[in-house]
Amino acid sequence: MKVELEIEIGKIGARGDGIATLEDGRRLYVPFTVPGDRVRARLGKPRPDGFAANALALLAEGPGRGTPLCRHFGSCGGCALQHLSAEHYRRWKLELLGEALARQGVVAGAIRDLKVTRAGGRRRAEFSAVRRKHDVVLGLNARLSHQVIDLAECPVLRPEIVALTAPLRALLLVLLNPADSAEVAILMSDSGLDLLIITGAQLGLKRREALAAFAEAHDLARIARRHPHARGTETILERRPVRMYFADVAVAIPPGAFLQASAEGELALCHAVEEGAGAARWIADLYSGCGTFALPLAAAGRTVHAFEGDEHMVEALQAVVRTTARLRVTAVRRDLDRRPLAPEELRHFDAVVFDPPRAGAGTQAEMLARSGVKQVVAVSCNPATFTRDARTL
Repeated sequence: MKVELEIEIGKIGARGDGIATLEDGRRLYVPFTVPGDRVRARLGKPRPDGFAANALALLAEGPGRGTPLCRHFGSCGGCALQHLSAEHYRRWKLELLGEALARQGVVAGAIRDLKVTRAGGRRRAEFSAVRRKHDVVLGLNARLSHQVIDLAECPVLRPEIVALTAPLRALLLVLLNPADSAEVAILMSDSGLDLLIITGAQLGLKRREALAAFAEAHDLARIARRHPHARGTETILERRPVRMYFADVAVAIPPGAFLQASAEGELALCHAVEEGAGAARWIADLYSGCGTFALPLAAAGRTVHAFEGDEHMVEALQAVVRTTARLRVTAVRRDLDRRPLAPEELRHFDAVVFDPPRAGAGTQAEMLARSGVKQVVAVSCNPATFTRDARTL
């Protein structure tokens, strides 16, 4: 039986859904709504504390509504809150952090205002592609679905990436057989566009020639291929080294390497890490990647020991260190989730910087808490795991 209710949205949750609370305490999670909205909604799948729900009609608007930038908003799963005004978005982000801190019992000395990056500044994207009989669908998945929304625009991404999507469809029409699929990662590097295609499709001579011709025609710095069920990446053509600059130090980036989503965001984080490190001279940089924080810290005259689990990113950082004598950096491959730095290893450092994946640094935070390190700078994309680790520290 389909159950419909008239409800009022009270807040926005961590995933961007509007939340209404029923009289019995259960919650309804309604996407694309804002606090103060009154909607007629239909109950969907159960959740641990209530139900997912879909808004059938907007009966009254809340005060925080804005105009979405993108025609795909509401179907594409890439964005959840384009319907929220800029002022209310800022407020929601800060409330999200404040609530996460409160749940863990962590009292923050200060929470600064949000820094917002410009639209059209995101420099990396991961698209899904499906080959149909006569064409290719390329874009992001629909919300909570495997259906791919065919991308016509994206105001969030760098224009160079969006401009590549139309010719990419023509390329994938050649590379894939009907019903084949692929993942496509595009990075706007400091050397130009870097393209990684992840597919199990067989690449014979003609398809490889098509890839090379595509790279030439669209001035790609590099085009590479990875099989979804095999280790390693094959470079099809590298027309020039793919580099990113960290504090004016050029790093040759391996295909698919993790980088901060925008240059503006990266710069803001680097400034925060530099400030947080204070007067520390000996620093451990954990989950260091290709040196996003290690190299600016070293360029400022500090000695940095970088630890990272991905061998290719470690090799990229080591290559820079070998050729840049002024940088006091060491780079070591180490899986910090399985083998975190122990307290006796950490005690040699004045400060520790860590920037883990979304799952956080649970075990490493425990080691840090027992180490006696005086200064710890934590960078995170996930308020829930960040505040869990902060409580441990």
